[in-house]
Amino acid sequence: MILVRSIHQSDLEALLRLAETAGYGLTTLPPDMELLRKRVLRSERSFACAVEEPGGEIYTLVMEDTDTGEIIGTSSIVSKVGGFQPFYAYRIESEVFESKQLGIRKEIQSLNLVREHSGPTEIGGLFISPQQRRKGIGRLISLCRFLFMAEHPHLFEPQVMAEMRGVVDANGHSPFWEALGRKFFDLDYSKADLLSMKDKRFIADLMPEERIYIPLLPDEAQAVIGQVHDHTRPALKMLLDEGFRVTDLVDIFEAGPIVLCDRDKIRTVRESRRAEIADLSPEEPSSDALLVANTDIEFRCCLGSIAEAGQGTVRISGRVAEALKVGKGDRVRFASPRPSEPPKEA
Repeated sequence: MILVRSIHQSDLEALLRLAETAGYGLTTLPPDMELLRKRVLRSERSFACAVEEPGGEIYTLVMEDTDTGEIIGTSSIVSKVGGFQPFYAYRIESEVFESKQLGIRKEIQSLNLVREHSGPTEIGGLFISPQQRRKGIGRLISLCRFLFMAEHPHLFEPQVMAEMRGVVDANGHSPFWEALGRKFFDLDYSKADLLSMKDKRFIADLMPEERIYIPLLPDEAQAVIGQVHDHTRPALKMLLDEGFRVTDLVDIFEAGPIVLCDRDKIRTVRESRRAEIADLSPEEPSSDALLVANTDIEFRCCLGSIAEAGQGTVRISGRVAEALKVGKGDRVRFASPRPSEPPKEA
């Protein structure tokens, strides 16, 4: 069975192996043992703390093949971005220039630096081992985060954002970074990306405040603004299906798009149900597989079938119950892994 659960220190080496295969541009999964160790410790503290409101906690999840014990994927939630180290992005804005004398009127776009000290919840860090990618598990590792939000809404901000990985090649070359960031930081893209995980102060020290007119950038850099990495296209489509919308913000390093949605309008959050387990069955109920999660802060989620058992209760298989560490009388939260109808326009 494929299970998503909260991360533990014993997963650290497996997480590093995943990070080493992730390539460039996935800021939240750096191939750095010490950074990952701190991230796991922070996640364990976040799951253990009884917080009353979001304060920058990180909840990191891993996907485990319970038949082999192998860790094959990961994703995470940051309860609130900003704080002492602000969240940085470029906002794309338009400005009209006109000369009546020449009969010329042009709308020019520019990049404007944004600092957010009290931002929304952020989802990120999603990665699945290339050898393990198969039908259904991408949705499981991504959408399970929304079941966690639905069950514990007080831990998260009213809005949820995601920075989508921008265009970076297998050698770590980013056309946008080469045209802009390198000019001010004098660093390779990969090194700057890793440094931003440790301490963002260098961004404030070196990033210019003035707007940057996009037409002044090389064509190669202009072409990737707001575009996603080829491997990220399925993740972007999934989020758009969940109700997220593309904003006018892009990442400051490789110009990947930033998407946003109200937490309670996310399809999985909105459609999820909570029910008591009336009984366990030896076999899977004969219904479509759903995302099924426990309701504890020590999160666990898998794909499984559910049958109505009357009076608002449900029946699940013993195998699913064992994976989720739940039993008769406990509660589960569940939702379909796919929208039943196309998302409405925002």
